[in-house]
Amino acid sequence: MTTFQRTPIMLAFALLLGAYSSVPTTTSLLTQARADYASAQASPDVARYAQLELKNAGDAMAQADAAANSHESLEHINSLAYVTKQKLALTQEVTKQRIAEAEVTQSGKQRDQMRLDQRTQEAAVAKANAQAAQANAQVATASAQASNANAAQAQLAAQTAQANAAQAQLKTQEAQNRAALLEVELKALAAKKTARGVVITLGDVLFGTDLARLTAEGMRSAQRLAKVLQENPERNVLVEGFTDSTGSEAHNQQLSERRANAVRTALLESGVAGERVAMRGYGESFPVAANDTQGNRQLNRRVEIVLSDESGKTIAR
Repeated sequence: MTTFQRTPIMLAFALLLGAYSSVPTTTSLLTQARADYASAQASPDVARYAQLELKNAGDAMAQADAAANSHESLEHINSLAYVTKQKLALTQEVTKQRIAEAEVTQSGKQRDQMRLDQRTQEAAVAKANAQAAQANAQVATASAQASNANAAQAQLAAQTAQANAAQAQLKTQEAQNRAALLEVELKALAAKKTARGVVITLGDVLFGTDLARLTAEGMRSAQRLAKVLQENPERNVLVEGFTDSTGSEAHNQQLSERRANAVRTALLESGVAGERVAMRGYGESFPVAANDTQGNRQLNRRVEIVLSDESGKTIAR
């Protein structure tokens, strides 16, 4: 064979060797490593939780690919592919662990949120209970205040009633005392109780003969009566004058009126108000005895003073 004939064969062999040398060396372990790496790259969980581990696995994958492209020994390529697979396995394990941790954290957050919600609800219930208790307390306070007010009002009413009763008792006692004193003073004036009331009689001896002027003793009697009236301002008097049948009827009428007026004047001079003293003369009317003896006629010559009741009323003849 000539040199020219060998040249195509050698050229073809060279091309075959060149083509062979440009094809990266591969192994089944390297192929698995590449598949595992591609799967890890496609996983969003790995990208989220194991970025550093994936990077380390990527660096190992690049070294294995570089060894394959350099047609290094299969043993070395497999060794690098094995390292890559180990780092990818670590990447997956780290991803799983961190997913679990994230779930635990999320569960913890959920638990914390639930606890927070529960505490918030409990706080709201406690607040509502406190508000209800406050409202009840306010109602109780208002009720107690109303009760206290009612009690105070009742106590005040009781005290007022006691005061009124004491005042009424005092007035009653005063009235009884005045009545007892009045009875004593009227007894001193020889007063008598009649159908018309208490009557005080000033006899003829208390006047001058056939005169309408009180004697000294008659004036003292009038002054004692004035004192009685001043101590009993609710009582009035009716002064009535009488004569015997001696003399003319006109003379006797005038004499009876003058004597009644003399007593009235004495009372007014002793401080008794004029509107409290009424006066009337009856002349020889209404004798208390027959005008047949001197003694009887003296009984008829008189002035009767009728004391009113406590309302101020007197009973006229």
